[in-house]
Amino acid sequence: MKKIFTIIAASALTLGALTSCEDLLEEKNYGNPTVESMMSAEENVVLLVGQAYADIKWLHDHWGYWGVASLTSDECVCPVRMPGEHWKDNYYWTRLNNHNWNWMGDAFKNIWNTTISGAVLCNKLLTTLADAEESMSAEVYAQYVGELEVLRSYYYYMLFDCFGRIPYLEEFVDKTEPLMEPEQVWSHLVNCLERNAPNMAVVNDGNRAANYGRVTQGFAYALLARLYLNAESFGCTPKNISLNDNGVYREGFVEVKSETDFYTNAVACCDMVINAGSYSIEEDWFANFKIDNSASKENIFVIVENGNGEFDHRYIGSMSNKLRVPILTLHYSHQSVYGMVEKPWNGFAARPSFMERYNEKDLRGPGPIPPAAPEPPARPAKMTDAELAAYNKKLEEEYHGPLKEYAKTVQEYGTQSAKRWGWFIGPVFDKKGEIILDENKIGSICRIEIASLEAANWYDGARCTKYEVDKAGQYQYAENDFVLMRYADVLWMKEEAILRGGQGTSGVSTADFQRMLHRAMAYEAKPAEAYAAAYPGVVALNLDDILDERGREFAWECVRRRDLIRFGKFADSDYVDYVSAKQKFREWFPIPYSVLEKSKINEETGERYWKQNEGYDDI
Repeated sequence: MKKIFTIIAASALTLGALTSCEDLLEEKNYGNPTVESMMSAEENVVLLVGQAYADIKWLHDHWGYWGVASLTSDECVCPVRMPGEHWKDNYYWTRLNNHNWNWMGDAFKNIWNTTISGAVLCNKLLTTLADAEESMSAEVYAQYVGELEVLRSYYYYMLFDCFGRIPYLEEFVDKTEPLMEPEQVWSHLVNCLERNAPNMAVVNDGNRAANYGRVTQGFAYALLARLYLNAESFGCTPKNISLNDNGVYREGFVEVKSETDFYTNAVACCDMVINAGSYSIEEDWFANFKIDNSASKENIFVIVENGNGEFDHRYIGSMSNKLRVPILTLHYSHQSVYGMVEKPWNGFAARPSFMERYNEKDLRGPGPIPPAAPEPPARPAKMTDAELAAYNKKLEEEYHGPLKEYAKTVQEYGTQSAKRWGWFIGPVFDKKGEIILDENKIGSICRIEIASLEAANWYDGARCTKYEVDKAGQYQYAENDFVLMRYADVLWMKEEAILRGGQGTSGVSTADFQRMLHRAMAYEAKPAEAYAAAYPGVVALNLDDILDERGREFAWECVRRRDLIRFGKFADSDYVDYVSAKQKFREWFPIPYSVLEKSKINEETGERYWKQNEGYDDI
């Protein structure tokens, strides 16, 4: 979907016009529009504010927030693949998987720089709006100030979620102070969202297209619910937070006097989204992730993609502005059978224990597991030409025949499956129904198991296919808009907050909630009964079972790491190093050294204002 890119490009021109206007001599105007005249037209305000979304596109890259949020949780792994040591990269991905990262991780620098850049731009545009306030109606001014402040809050939220202590500013100034502590950042974010949410656009069928890809009231309250639900995991207590007690800002919320009040306010936020009637649960779970998913009434906020748009590198050879999830996860052989423009990279996959959470009837999972495939003979790491020729002959005599026979028994699996599943396992077939051989003459058959983090084979690990793959060869990169917030998350946050002591009325019996559960079993004749039989703990609303269900529902959607921290299970994943599992400080990431190095020095103390997060100085 290309809409937001048009907005951003046009808004850049608008901002340039505004800047030039400010430099004009006051006593003469040669026909150029003034800031005041331009801002009196709401369409120009829309274009100006649209520029603030430019840095959102960096969040879903594997070298950015999405990468570290996914790889450090229990939902994702990127092993070194043999032969060839594919994805070794000096064990960068391995260290994220086993929780042995240090301050040198490139993604930490990328996250810091891109979120700060987005927040600063929001503050700059807020200054522009403030200068032209008299040219706008009070309602228009409040709405677009609200949009910028809520978007800024999201940039800061992503930074805060990673590092805890951050340089939070609500004005466009050059100022360096000690990093704000987590409970202070949390308080500022909550105050800002509560102040602005009432002024935000409320989505309805009439304005849904105009607000697509932009933050709205529903998003503001959903993000606020996320902050309240996770308050304790951020280190907040009723005594160390500072919320604005002004009745206008606090209307609809209770004063936080105990931990359960955090959850009561989370429920209130969710109810504000629910009662607005802006969103609904899609009958088809995959509708939220289609190549054209702009019609989804469940998606609250997305990164709008352009699969054939300009490829932009923020850092050469690493971070980019394109959604590359299908390319990251699919096997090399998928290109030929799916007709993909870009050859997949055969990297990211699911941790095996994560796949155990899915019932085989759950369409969000890998589906039925195919019979075990013939194993090729062990391949030595290094071979002479003669040894390689002997090995290939052995493959031909002992492996390729059984593989062809095996292919006949698994025609309903893998790329031949008549049903769509959220994860891919099984054979990759050619048009003749034969299993494609890779460049090593091995059959392309993906499996759930992973041999090890440092010596997996090319087919280890289930591949995420929730985002529809372009099989028509129309787009070089994913055209699907990347989902940052879904209505399903709002429904689950509310129920969890109630179970944790929050006051409110459960919505489990509502049509939307029941549809959310049962659609997972859409291939069954009786989905409700199938779901209850597969996941009785979820139906009974057991907290640990809800954590598993959130994993199934929101896999690779940037929420799993914080969910695990909130449940106290962040270090319980496969492959996490024994020593690292006992290091609670790893619930925050290290502040990049390049950031600390540039921090200004306090003239009174002679020390830099910004300090490293606890635990990382000696790593």
